[in-house]
Amino acid sequence: MPPPSDIVKVAIEWPGAFPKLMEIDQKKPLSAIIKEVCEGWSLGNHENFALQNADSTNFYITEKNRNDIKNGSILRLTTSPSQTAAQLHERIQSSSMDAKLEALKDLANSSRDVTFAQEFINLDGISLLTQMVESGTERYQKLQKIMKPCFGDLLSFTLTAFVELMDHGIVSWDTFSVAFIKKIAGYVNKSAMDTAVLQRSLAILESMVLNSQDLYQKVAQEITIGQLIPHLQGTDQDIQTYTIAVINALFLKAPEDKRQFDESSVNILDCPLTEMAHILAQKQLRSIILSNVIRSPKPINDEMAHQLYVLQVLTFNLLEDRMMTKMDPQDQAQRDIIFELRRIAFDVECEPNNSGSIEKRKSMYTRDYKKLGFINHVNPAMDFTQIPPGMLALDNMLYFARHHQDAYIRIVLENSSREDKHECPFGRSSIELTKMLCETLKVGELPSENCHDFHPMFFTHDRSFEEFFCICIQLLNKTWKEMRATSEDFNKVMQVVRDQIMRALTQKPNSLDQLKSRLQNLSYTEILKIRQSERMNQEDFQSRPILELREKIQPEIMELIKQQRLNRLCDGTCFRKISSRRRQDKFWYCRLSPNHKVLHYGDLEESPLGEVSHDLLQEKLPVADIKAVVTGKDCPHMKEKGALKQNKEVLELAFSVLYESDEYLNFIAPDKHEYCVWTDGLNALLGKEMTSDFTKSDMDTLLSMEMKLRLLDLENIQIPEAPPPIPKEPSNYDFVYDCN
Repeated sequence: MPPPSDIVKVAIEWPGAFPKLMEIDQKKPLSAIIKEVCEGWSLGNHENFALQNADSTNFYITEKNRNDIKNGSILRLTTSPSQTAAQLHERIQSSSMDAKLEALKDLANSSRDVTFAQEFINLDGISLLTQMVESGTERYQKLQKIMKPCFGDLLSFTLTAFVELMDHGIVSWDTFSVAFIKKIAGYVNKSAMDTAVLQRSLAILESMVLNSQDLYQKVAQEITIGQLIPHLQGTDQDIQTYTIAVINALFLKAPEDKRQFDESSVNILDCPLTEMAHILAQKQLRSIILSNVIRSPKPINDEMAHQLYVLQVLTFNLLEDRMMTKMDPQDQAQRDIIFELRRIAFDVECEPNNSGSIEKRKSMYTRDYKKLGFINHVNPAMDFTQIPPGMLALDNMLYFARHHQDAYIRIVLENSSREDKHECPFGRSSIELTKMLCETLKVGELPSENCHDFHPMFFTHDRSFEEFFCICIQLLNKTWKEMRATSEDFNKVMQVVRDQIMRALTQKPNSLDQLKSRLQNLSYTEILKIRQSERMNQEDFQSRPILELREKIQPEIMELIKQQRLNRLCDGTCFRKISSRRRQDKFWYCRLSPNHKVLHYGDLEESPLGEVSHDLLQEKLPVADIKAVVTGKDCPHMKEKGALKQNKEVLELAFSVLYESDEYLNFIAPDKHEYCVWTDGLNALLGKEMTSDFTKSDMDTLLSMEMKLRLLDLENIQIPEAPPPIPKEPSNYDFVYDCN
């Protein structure tokens, strides 16, 4: 007979004694269990003891997490969190350097546990650590020359303990003094600083900026780009990652007016990080990131890729203001830009006001504006009143005219010499292309929490967006000619150009020249071949008998998809808990029972390599108790998240299960595929329709395959029930030809 589900068999250790095997009754109060354990070793004052996991975490067992104890777990009897916190609080104030160092090391390890952290914080431990950083370390700096390793470790453990304690979100970041910020910034600004100390200091600055607008102002006053550049020029990728994370955090929190820049600005090295847009536009920082990070011989890890992606997004978001600014037809400065486009294209100077009649000048302007491809020939300023792309389109046109003058003049004159219906309108094309590029690069959207999709080529030029536009506008003109398009084909040409650009970007070109080369290979003829190949794989049969056969097969296919979704839920999925600090991932696992009646779930210490058994998942949710499945903005955990978390991608991956009255089980899927699998599976369990994009795709694929099989001429051909066996491996591979 199996033991009751409330009984857990564990081993409990006590220093200097043999471990005990015990059965823990989860219905008993935890204090009663600890008392029983203490009595077994003849220990009094059981209230001064606690149980903790005897693994790498050493987390305390509490009433909240006791259900995580599994059969076969090894626990340890130790001093209670309050006792341990009080002892460490006293030990870290020891006059002995060695004793202090050992105490701070223990504190750094213990602070990862929220139970201990709460007790230590209650003793005003955070204030003690900040005081040690502000003033206490000055005494040790005098000893630094004779005991440098000890000093580095001492400060490193102090800052590590501080970071771990603050990560629990118990104490507000707004409580810290300017002296503390100056001290942390001082560690970052020093040219030769212990790596661990530097890493913790950068992490603290990043958290300060992200969690407090007031601290952002103070940190920005203490750090300059010149002090961060040396950390990017080093070889430690972790330090480089933290450095870029600090830049990203400051940029994200900078007020809108501080993100604008003047290219005539002075010395970048002394520029405060409040002027973020100016810094990011500078060749020096960009080239350092390109040469020391992106083109480094070391492979870029996921966290660095994410920070580079965030930097790319924030840089492009500088364009949002111009993208959302309408042109003012009465603004002479803005109108002068259009005059400049005309002057460069037709090599004409602005005529004086008294030259010719007003009607003659208007007629001449109208003719030239028509050649430039504007929709409104009389007043082209009206073309830029649509947002997006607003004034950004005009900025791109002017950049192209000034920096690629020969190509600009060739395109304008080439099209003005064609018949009206065959000309590619430069003005209209530029406006629509700018809008398309903004959509492609998601200008104005916040960075995603999980994305690593940065493009190296955008770090190779100071004006990468403008150069990207210049390449694409020439591509558009080339494609227009290849398609022999007329004005009625404008939208069709734009669709082809979008396809060309998206296909080239998926190959992640390392430079703008590589992008040009790949776009050159993706001619209109090549796009037609690719599309034809894709169409052949998705052949659509429209005759009536075929459509009737499809309708007959469809319920079978839908049932097959439903079973696949439920089987995937039975296999389970590991979900990540999104916290304020991305680098400290926490995981939990959820799976459906084989009889489809219960959802089993529970927390994990790390991401599993395979399936997690039901026995290891302590929490249960009967499917019969599930009332509804909600997604996106309707999820309670999306309503609670901060502005950074509420981006489009995370919202698209969020779903929640409503059970009982107001209880929710909240999910954030690791990717779109898992999101579709789980929402489909949960809807299937509730007897609702599966409506995800993934279901539609599977339905199309399986229907197409089944239709082709049924329509094959299979007379006298037997289709086996089981697949044929895989042949044995050959005795040797001498027949393999090495092309090299």
